[in-house]
Amino acid sequence: MLVVRLLGEVGAEVGGRPVDLGPPRQRCVLAALAVDAGRVVPVDRLVERVWGSDVAPRARATLHSYISRLRRALAGIDGVTIMRRSGGYVLVADTTEPVVDLHRFRQLCAAGDAEADDERAAVMLTDALKLWRGQALTGVDGEWIEAERDRLAREWSNAQHELTETRLRLGHGGQLVAELAELADAQPMDERVASQYLRALHEAGRTADALAHYQRVRVRLVEELGTDPSVVLQDLHRRILTSHPAPADASPPPAAGSRVPRELRAAPTSFVGRRGALHRLDADLDAARSSGTMMISAVTGTGGLGKTWLALRWAHRHLDRFPDGQLFVDLRGFGPDDLPMAPAAALRGFLTALGIDEGSIPPDAHTRSALFRSLTAKKRMLVVLDNAAGTDQIVPLLPGGESCAVVVTSRNRLAGLITTHDAGRVPLDVLSAGEARDLLTARLGTTRVDAARTAVDELVDLCGGLPLALSVIAGRAGAPLSTTVSELRQSGLDGLADDDPSASLPTVLSWSYRALTEEQAVTFGLLAGVPGPDAGLFTAANLTGLPPARTQAVLRGLEQASLLERDSRGRYRMHDLIRAYATGTARHLPDAVRDAALRRVLDYCAHTAFHAGLLLDAHRGPVEIAPPAPSTHVPSLPDTRAAMAWFISERATLLAAQQAAALQHRHDTVWWLALSSDTFHHRRGHRHDRLAVWRAAAHAATHLAHPAPRVIASRHLGRACAALGLREEAVEHLHHAIGLAEDHDKIYELAHAHQTLGRVLGQHDDHQALHHATRALHLFFDLDAPLCIAHGHNAVGWHTARLGDHDSAHGHFRAALTLHREQHNPAGEANSLDSLGYIEHARGNHHRAIDHYTQALTLRRSLGNAYDSASTLEHLGPPHVALGRPDQARTVWQEAQQLFRRQGRDRDAEHVQRQLDTLVGTDGYHSAEAAR
Repeated sequence: MLVVRLLGEVGAEVGGRPVDLGPPRQRCVLAALAVDAGRVVPVDRLVERVWGSDVAPRARATLHSYISRLRRALAGIDGVTIMRRSGGYVLVADTTEPVVDLHRFRQLCAAGDAEADDERAAVMLTDALKLWRGQALTGVDGEWIEAERDRLAREWSNAQHELTETRLRLGHGGQLVAELAELADAQPMDERVASQYLRALHEAGRTADALAHYQRVRVRLVEELGTDPSVVLQDLHRRILTSHPAPADASPPPAAGSRVPRELRAAPTSFVGRRGALHRLDADLDAARSSGTMMISAVTGTGGLGKTWLALRWAHRHLDRFPDGQLFVDLRGFGPDDLPMAPAAALRGFLTALGIDEGSIPPDAHTRSALFRSLTAKKRMLVVLDNAAGTDQIVPLLPGGESCAVVVTSRNRLAGLITTHDAGRVPLDVLSAGEARDLLTARLGTTRVDAARTAVDELVDLCGGLPLALSVIAGRAGAPLSTTVSELRQSGLDGLADDDPSASLPTVLSWSYRALTEEQAVTFGLLAGVPGPDAGLFTAANLTGLPPARTQAVLRGLEQASLLERDSRGRYRMHDLIRAYATGTARHLPDAVRDAALRRVLDYCAHTAFHAGLLLDAHRGPVEIAPPAPSTHVPSLPDTRAAMAWFISERATLLAAQQAAALQHRHDTVWWLALSSDTFHHRRGHRHDRLAVWRAAAHAATHLAHPAPRVIASRHLGRACAALGLREEAVEHLHHAIGLAEDHDKIYELAHAHQTLGRVLGQHDDHQALHHATRALHLFFDLDAPLCIAHGHNAVGWHTARLGDHDSAHGHFRAALTLHREQHNPAGEANSLDSLGYIEHARGNHHRAIDHYTQALTLRRSLGNAYDSASTLEHLGPPHVALGRPDQARTVWQEAQQLFRRQGRDRDAEHVQRQLDTLVGTDGYHSAEAAR
């Protein structure tokens, strides 16, 4: 049976398998019909739902096209279809079951509301909520979508509240505490949530917590809204005050003579987010309980991420699971003191808390640890080891009971604890933008945050989602947020300093920095100056001047210290604020060290790009690069696949390296990086990158003594401009290149400049284009350059074909193909085959055209040339149509369109769409006219 999904990402599936519904706006059409399934939605309303108030001129025509495609996608599935009715369209289905998950949800909610039996009602409401797969209507956008999404969110919230009420009536309050605690944090002034949370806490035997939460809600309502709690909530508070029943499953009191420690710090009041980390800790505890083992979980991450807050929040939510007490110690692994707390000192505190007299505490750490394990062997206790330096400090503090649980927080990744003690690892990252805003709201109040949305957004961005940085800002409650933004923008990391060391981000980071070895500290500082957002191993090795293997070991140490992250691609990255701190430490390094590091990195980029570029285009012009600086590590790339992979991974680094080289006045490096990466940028369709690097190279070339770089830069800059539709600028650069080449008698560059100018002019005037292409071919003949002659034949042939002389064009293309094959140049061979496909299609030889295009496509794909592959796929469509093969045409055009969109070639994508629209009605489906 078909199910249309709206309660999550908009889509459809049959038997759990997705149905391809096309692009987002087409799925938006389905959503606009599905919310009113079974009812006619007028065309005007559909258009408004999909395009909003700013309706596109062709919206109605495009809507009909979308409807036709959706009909095809839904054809033959359980009688579900989209039908034309007077004035509009309707989604209908010949079935008694709702096909839209939203309607199933509403049906189950209504049945649950009407059900008198709470057990059955809870089942129905639970089934209804299971239909949700996250936020409703994701994957599409628009004005109507946003409004509908908000409305559906309220429906979800109402259903969730109804289920909670039902479960509370059934006596499940103890099971709801954790869930309601999270809701109460997210909606601190929602009195309905507060009421349910109070009842659940009271039912779980946590009456004191219930009363404390009521006071927090009351204070917040008074301070922020100037009102007292509702009569209903006040009445519930009075009833809880006068009734303190113990929960049915309460644990027996501890044995006589023992102490029940309650050492946890207070739960943080402005804690937000971290749902995934909290669920991970929950899962670790459940897994330990089910397997009969002790839970050990390590919460790791850099300073300022809120590890301690997370541990405390989780611990306070689960106090009922540890009736024999909770122990807490700050191990001072990273702090103002030079040395972390010794395990023996921490054990003394634990033993005292458990009721052991001072005089009875053993003198040595090993005996204390053994006694601690004995005292906790039969208990259900929670031990929070905060701010641990490493595994050796933690192991003596592990309790002895299988029913105990240990939560450790550390800036160290604690690989030893995870490996040898099977600890679970809960890595923390920065807060999302939404969570960061929630944190500021919790600290500053909704009114203030809503009144300064722009300033808040910039603060979130400047703080990079780091909770400590956001808390420092929130602590300056007296200053206007716009002023705070301005100060932080100007002062950077120093603006997050504070007199209290524990609340000062630079100070907190300094504690981690102090724990580094000298080699790690130098590397940490140098990494701040790496070009680009991240670094591969070879980039880092060239920064440090160390061998790659040794560099990897040093980086692993920084990663263990949570000052560096390594992603799934093996690349290393710093949080922006940590990088800012590292920049400060780098200032203490000698200038010679920093200059040599940057020189090695720039030489690594230039020389590896040079060799990788030759692998992609072995027939590049006759130029050589100067040797790299001593100690530069340049990897050996074996083949074109490795070269393309290297360019893809280092793309951002190379762009940043060129900018760094320009600032260093290394004009030759700027030019080389542009030339070496040109083939990569073309084949991957990075047109804007290509233009940017050649603009920089053209400027750099004016500072070089030899004229050839200036000619080459002007020519390539012209090509890059033309690729982005900047025709006039392209022609200007190419005329400049021709003038330079003539002035300096650079025949090779003169010929290429004429050929490129012909290609640009051919977009509007094939007669002029043919003139320049022919001039280039004659120059290539004079140079006796076979490969260049092949390119010249292809260019002359193309413009000749465009002028209608297909026989002459065919001869040029054949000559080009022969030469490219003799010179073993697959890229040129693909160009000739693509041109021959054009000629054969024009002559009516459609099978032969398809054969040529297919060969060209195979070659281009083997070269990783996605840019020209997209064009060849588009060219394959017309001969398929001519042969009565609309399905094959549709397949190649859809793939071409996907590539065009990925490459930002919107005009090409729109042209393909127009061709796809012509297929409607040619293969048994409804025509566009019939769809109207």
